[in-house]
Amino acid sequence: MKYIILILVLLVAFASPTVAQPTDVNGIAVIVNDTIVTYKDLENSIRDDISALERRYGSQPAVLDQKIKDLRGARTQELVEYQLVLQEFKTAGYNLPESFIENRIQEDQKKYENRLVLIKTLQSQGVTYEGYRQKIRERTILELMFRQKFPADPTISPSKIESYYVENLELFRLPDQVKLRMIVLTDQSKENISSLKMGQEILTQIDAGADFSEMARVYSKGSQASEGGNWGWVDRKTLREDLAKVAFALKPGRHSEPISTPDGVYLMKVEEVRMSHIRPLSETQQEVEQTLKTRESRRLRDQWINRLKSKAFIRYY
Repeated sequence: MKYIILILVLLVAFASPTVAQPTDVNGIAVIVNDTIVTYKDLENSIRDDISALERRYGSQPAVLDQKIKDLRGARTQELVEYQLVLQEFKTAGYNLPESFIENRIQEDQKKYENRLVLIKTLQSQGVTYEGYRQKIRERTILELMFRQKFPADPTISPSKIESYYVENLELFRLPDQVKLRMIVLTDQSKENISSLKMGQEILTQIDAGADFSEMARVYSKGSQASEGGNWGWVDRKTLREDLAKVAFALKPGRHSEPISTPDGVYLMKVEEVRMSHIRPLSETQQEVEQTLKTRESRRLRDQWINRLKSKAFIRYY
């Protein structure tokens, strides 16, 4: 069968002097054994992603073109892998009951009022109900096959966790941090008093013994006002440069003078200071383990896919 397809492809190539581009939706993107993936299949699969890229990089045409090119390349590889897995399911003689597919469809349809609404939505997208059903079937097969062929939660030994931690200590370094509270004032403060004057009055109350967090709850316009202006632990990158310079010069338990900026006035209090240090393994063990689990799952997946590729006929156009 695949040789007949190749002959047809060659006839098409000789009949046309041009090579199919991504915009040629009727062209062949890749052949995987006896399955043809067209440019239309490819473009349909990345339509939403391209829209997102256009919104983000629309003002940077060169960057946008490269992002779309990279996306097409990556998605082409994904489509090849999906076809290999679907074909492996068929070759192995597995069976997927139609009742199972129907249950998955019913789950998927919960986002719609009823099946008629779903069908109309599909029609607006140029998709038939049978085409939609086939996609659900393929998606289900892919999930089952990937779940069967390699564990989603592989076991990682403590020695591997410790080795990774020791070899990548700088990944777990925390920068200098301060535990910060902040009062944010604007020109729309109470009784139309200027922000700077309001800040000075608040500072007088704090110096007289008023609690900084209570002053923040009453006067601050910042998003953390209800928490007493509590920013928790922050590093220099969390704050603007002008505010970071003041915050990291304060000693624990000390507060700043009112800091006047174009967008408002700030008062800050540093409750604690934590110097740069490497987080201990006891704090990072779960993080390291998850990183290694993800890496191992990817390795097993790639290993399996490469075996499927080694015995398959794949041709890109």
